[in-house]
Amino acid sequence: MNAAAQEPGKSRDPLVELARRAIEAYVRDGVILEPEPIPGLEPRRAGVFVSLHLPDGSLRGCIGTIEGRQDGIEKEIVANAISAATRDPRFFPVREGELDDLDISVDVLGPPEEVDGPESLDPKVYGVIVQTADGRQALLLPDLEGVDTVEQQLRIVCRKGGIDYDRDHYRILRFRVDRHH
Repeated sequence: MNAAAQEPGKSRDPLVELARRAIEAYVRDGVILEPEPIPGLEPRRAGVFVSLHLPDGSLRGCIGTIEGRQDGIEKEIVANAISAATRDPRFFPVREGELDDLDISVDVLGPPEEVDGPESLDPKVYGVIVQTADGRQALLLPDLEGVDTVEQQLRIVCRKGGIDYDRDHYRILRFRVDRHH
């Protein structure tokens, strides 16, 4: 990654630039951007997470989809970028004065695959999804700061989904991400 891509408010990655333009258009003008195809990006549906961080590294918003809901990754990025900036229930909507300082990342999810158990996981390589028969589920992205063991990863994702790590029965799926900063 080049130095410009690491500075808050600056990026050269086309997926991150699309997310940034979508957030700016929506926050400044209430406009939902209609994206152009990104050269070299395979036309397909995929789950996408857009994460927003402040210059100090703290989370400012994160919204995503496990599977593609929009017609193409570009539209998925636009929808999730706007949601990360304005609809993450943990935060107030992003204000115009914050836009230049946001550090944005876009994770495009690979297809999830069910695993037999925790021994098939690696929190630095794989994200994880847990699902119960009654419909509870949660997702945790891979390679997150402070998540160093499989047990930590599973406990966090279970807590997110209202699933009891020790008592509930749940399926475990893993996935890789293509991370863009």
